[in-house]
Amino acid sequence: MSHTEAIPGSSLSAARRTRELTEAAQGRVADVLVVGLGATGAGVALDAAARGLDVVAVDAQDLAFGTSRWSSKLIHGGLRYLASAQFEVAHESAVERGVLMTRTAPHLVCAQPFVLPLTPMVSTAQASIAWAGLRAGDMLRLAARTPRQVLPAPRRLSATEARHLAPAVRGAGLRGGLLSWDGRVTDDARLVTALARTAAAHGARVLTRVRVLELTGGGARVRDELTGEEGEIRARAVINATGVWAGGLVDGIRIRPSRGTHLVLRSERLGDLPAGLHIPIPGETNRFVLVLPQGDGRVYVGLTDEPVEGGVPDVPEVPETDIGFLLDVLGSALDVPVARDEVVGAFAGLRPLLDISGGGAGTRTSDISRRHAVLTSADGVTTVVGGKLTTYRRMAQDAVDAAAAARGLSVPPSPTAGLPLVGAAAPERLRSLPVPNRLVRRYGTEALAVHALTADHPSLAEPVLPGHPVTRAELLWATRHEGALDESDLLDRRTRIGLVPADRDAALAVAREVVAEGVPG
Repeated sequence: MSHTEAIPGSSLSAARRTRELTEAAQGRVADVLVVGLGATGAGVALDAAARGLDVVAVDAQDLAFGTSRWSSKLIHGGLRYLASAQFEVAHESAVERGVLMTRTAPHLVCAQPFVLPLTPMVSTAQASIAWAGLRAGDMLRLAARTPRQVLPAPRRLSATEARHLAPAVRGAGLRGGLLSWDGRVTDDARLVTALARTAAAHGARVLTRVRVLELTGGGARVRDELTGEEGEIRARAVINATGVWAGGLVDGIRIRPSRGTHLVLRSERLGDLPAGLHIPIPGETNRFVLVLPQGDGRVYVGLTDEPVEGGVPDVPEVPETDIGFLLDVLGSALDVPVARDEVVGAFAGLRPLLDISGGGAGTRTSDISRRHAVLTSADGVTTVVGGKLTTYRRMAQDAVDAAAAARGLSVPPSPTAGLPLVGAAAPERLRSLPVPNRLVRRYGTEALAVHALTADHPSLAEPVLPGHPVTRAELLWATRHEGALDESDLLDRRTRIGLVPADRDAALAVAREVVAEGVPG
């Protein structure tokens, strides 16, 4: 690969979509049809294609349109699940975190420090419990064989050290802090894009804006949402990975959606934040509000865990009650509370929790297991639900194993635990790339190619909007190689500009120009 090209075979574009959709609907029977292109579905497409299967993967919307773009952007090691005695989930999370950080996506997933400030709101007993939990989390790291140089050990902080790492925290009565480390993904939607493109490099046909109208064990009736044309895609095995929408395609799947809300603040509001924050929720023993600096002029504050009743919307609304709750908890630890008008954006995602508790409507969604499940219907459709972003790879592996067994497909073991995603490389190689580190953390080795676009067209180096680091070159790269078809794909998923409505409005004209014209004349 030259420094100005994408990874061979990985480029997703409008032209490739049109060609491969036509091929898929012309009657050739694929080995596997995957429905849904969030983290799990894109992971399934990669897993199946990497085993040598002929794969078609479709989504009614865009890559990462649903839950996978609304996460906390964390790759959790499973500490919370230890506290609720979900030991298998905790260990699986720690293992998968290590896989991402050391083998498959070290360019996208790195270590994130967190400070739990020991304010007067945190009793000595609570601090002791939290410290024991952090030590247990480090044991999880050890059991998962993640090296210490990848995830440092937790330690206690003096009040001075805590104030240095968390300058916005109220100093009065501060006894110190607890420092811990977890995994953080640069951008959850970019992780999904990397999965989809890696699947494409292994021969998968990745088709966005293709809605499934009817699903059976032998394929699907579909509609091209761009043209309105309907057709059929036939397959030997079918995997439903549509998350909170899974029950709408397969009978008998009961989902208990849980809403996780985050606020978006400007970075200057909280000052320089070398670390994220864990702020204990009053009355809860193992739940925290997280303060998550993003490095792009923004900070996320989240998250809630509230049950959602009724239909599942395409884009969840953020209720004022969630915003008020998060601001109240945040204010309990800050010198100066954040006012409502300082919240420049907010987003909510719906976790696709499988309801097998028998607890009915009275069961809190925070009490439902995050363990994933793979179910095969009477007509042979395999559905994978539950789980979380961190464990997408294991979910995908289990889904392909189950679908292959149910439909009599002969497949080798999954290779994905050691399969680097597009852009991945050893840390020392990534550090040596002669381009801005911000690009490396988003594109890995392909940062060279993104940066090279500006050599012939210097105007592409210009920011899309003042005060935000994303450049026109990144938008152009997204249309050429990352499957972006319109301005929403560019602003809301390939970049995260759209999380702040005012920024989205300011960038809209540039995004439309790139979609329409590509490289400037």
